Amino acid sequence: MLERAPRLSRPGTTPNWFASVMGSGIVATALPAPLSLLRPVVTVVWALAAAWLVVLVWQLVADRRRQHRHLRDPVLVHFWGAPPMALLTIGAGAVALGRDWIGTGPALVAGAVLWTAGTALGLVTAVGVPYRMITGRIPAAEPFAGWLMPVVPPMVSAATGAALVPHLPAGQPRLALLLACYAMFGISLFATVVLLPQIWHRLVTAGTEAARVPALWIVLGPLGQSITAANLLGAAAPGVLPFGAAAEAFGLFYGLAAWGFAMLWLAIAAAVTLRTVRAGMPFSLTWWSFTFPVGTCVTGTSALAAVTGSALFGGAAVALYVLLVGAWVTVVVRTGQTWGRR
Repeated sequence: MLERAPRLSRPGTTPNWFASVMGSGIVATALPAPLSLLRPVVTVVWALAAAWLVVLVWQLVADRRRQHRHLRDPVLVHFWGAPPMALLTIGAGAVALGRDWIGTGPALVAGAVLWTAGTALGLVTAVGVPYRMITGRIPAAEPFAGWLMPVVPPMVSAATGAALVPHLPAGQPRLALLLACYAMFGISLFATVVLLPQIWHRLVTAGTEAARVPALWIVLGPLGQSITAANLLGAAAPGVLPFGAAAEAFGLFYGLAAWGFAMLWLAIAAAVTLRTVRAGMPFSLTWWSFTFPVGTCVTGTSALAAVTGSALFGGAAVALYVLLVGAWVTVVVRTGQTWGRR
């Protein structure tokens, strides 16, 4: 039997609440092409996630005095990566789905504003959180997958920025945005390469407590999003970057290799999670880690399906999306039940 669920903080008072926006927004933006008939439904999900983002931002600003304590917390501080990714996810939804309701022009403006804000805040977390760790301003703690949270936002910026490239004037504006996106791709990719061995070593030598098992799924975030970014940027590169065809090829071959490792990690995370659920895994906001990272695997798999024309990847994208929706429904219900009992 599961342990009694802990009390949740008030929405927006801690940064990990923004994972609920990420997880809900990715359900909308990750819709695979074979399921395009569901576009009106997921557009509603995106709109609800956007409204929830407004609520959380309002609460966060209203309770800003407490946020200084979170910057010193060895666990919560890493989840400051969630607010910028929430902004980026809703911005991507505005470009991809919002135009159905508000028109292409306003949707692009909203997407550009949210992308700019999310990117700026994401770069702050990618630099600021490691800086605070290195200088001892955050108490020392054992590595866990949540350490990836502050360095993933630039990868999300790279993936979502690719959709804005064609809407900029040809020439230097497009080139500047594409180069910036590739640079941010590198920021997250190499930060993940540095952190992942530490996380792996900690897991295989000391295991992980039940409450932190959902965080294992966070590793899928930079993996899936890097596949998405590499392929979307590669598609935008011809005519903008020299050797644009090489960028397309890089996206494909990098994506294939990264996808294989992502599926390995998904299998391990799923096995550990099922074992822990049987033993008793308490509910917490960390359960939202079951959503956004899986969503990035859906978008990465869909990108590979589009590039290769492979029915294998097309079917895998649909299967992963079904897993995503199932996880999202479960976590939404559990969040509501736990909040109702507080």
